[in-house]
Amino acid sequence: MLASCGIFGGSQPAAEDSGTKAPAKVVRYDGAMSRALTFVYTARKELSLTFNGMGDAETMKRLLDQLDTYGIKATFFLPGMRVAEEPDIAKAIAARGHEVENNTLNRLDMSKLPYDQIYNEIKLSSDVIRKQTGVTPRYLRTKSGDYSDDVRLAAAQLGMEAVVSYNINPKDRQMQSAAEIGSYIERFMMRGGIINLDTDVNPQVVDAIPLIAAAAKDIGYKLIPLQELIRNGGERKPLQDIPGWNAAKINPDYKNAAYKLVYRKDGLQTKQIALTFDDWGSDRTITKILDILAAENVKATFFLRAKGTESNPNLARAMVEGGHDVANHSYSHPVVTTLSPQALQEDIVKAHQVITEAIQQKPTMLFRPPTGVIDDRTGKVIAATGYPVIAMYEVTTLDWDAKNSAADIVKGIMKQTTSGSVILLHMLDDIHTIEALPKAIEQLKQKGFDFVKMADLIGLQR
Repeated sequence: MLASCGIFGGSQPAAEDSGTKAPAKVVRYDGAMSRALTFVYTARKELSLTFNGMGDAETMKRLLDQLDTYGIKATFFLPGMRVAEEPDIAKAIAARGHEVENNTLNRLDMSKLPYDQIYNEIKLSSDVIRKQTGVTPRYLRTKSGDYSDDVRLAAAQLGMEAVVSYNINPKDRQMQSAAEIGSYIERFMMRGGIINLDTDVNPQVVDAIPLIAAAAKDIGYKLIPLQELIRNGGERKPLQDIPGWNAAKINPDYKNAAYKLVYRKDGLQTKQIALTFDDWGSDRTITKILDILAAENVKATFFLRAKGTESNPNLARAMVEGGHDVANHSYSHPVVTTLSPQALQEDIVKAHQVITEAIQQKPTMLFRPPTGVIDDRTGKVIAATGYPVIAMYEVTTLDWDAKNSAADIVKGIMKQTTSGSVILLHMLDDIHTIEALPKAIEQLKQKGFDFVKMADLIGLQR
């Protein structure tokens, strides 16, 4: 403990015995707290691989060699005490081009410490890292990744830019195998994500590096140091600062609300069609859909299950930055006819707000009911919230069912599609839509169809 030990663990003499001045009393900071990050807001295909703690020399050398082999630059949160004990390891990390940050001095439970000790745990760790490596840490992470207001205040007082947690944590401390660690990260890999691994407990993290590198390469994502990720990202505005955040509202006066069910657009003079995608999926699935659409120069409309969007707003923002429309497919994906008017409106409004905050702009004001089931009463309830145009569809191939092959999906699309059609597909994992999509687009183009967003197809006033 700092009260009785020096930085290097030795006994610290009293100020009057040593002839030195007593350390200045730490005054609680009353300025703005340091920024807190669990992920970075960005639509770029980037994320960070970060490590906590500092393993033994052999483990760390193997880890650094693996990172070099796969061209990965990572971020290491190092405890000051370990840097003091084995400075050559910390120097090697920095020399190989990795980012060195602050993991506190002794990795104590910061929630149980008074403010002055929190301050000193951070300060002394930064002092050691700076002395031994020449690097001044910008970011702080506690051992657990949790942080309190006191931690954020002390970090700000010390001029640190952010307190960093993580949103991709395979819990390697439970001694998972490399395959289990790699599989978990592959499943949850996301734009702007911060991966957390520990170097001091489970040596399997070293053998997981090739698997993590392969997963990133497969989806087309780049692993970059945290500082670069933060620099390339942005900060989200609060919901209430975004125009249109309250375009959907609870409205119990729904009995006379007018609504319109739109299945297709009739009377077109051109062969326009709308490609739409429902629900939600992983980055791996949705990014591949977005890549196919970009390669084919096709713009689509995505109806989002907002509960999924809430945990991965960057993916929704990537849709918008790709030139696509984003619309409302409910929050929890209920069969809307089974809900009370109050519960349904609450679900729709919550979805609207979640999507708005995710994409940082008002979504396209179309609502599509999950499963496509709707009745007159429900149509009025939905319209009263601010969604009078209910987006149905004409062409469906039941692609959500993995039993339907890519060939089945393409055949169904080609058989049903005519000028003005709205085509329904899904962005779920582990179905065959990704395989079918490029073939379907190619064949539709060969028949002379032009792809437009659904709002444009039906002439929705934006």
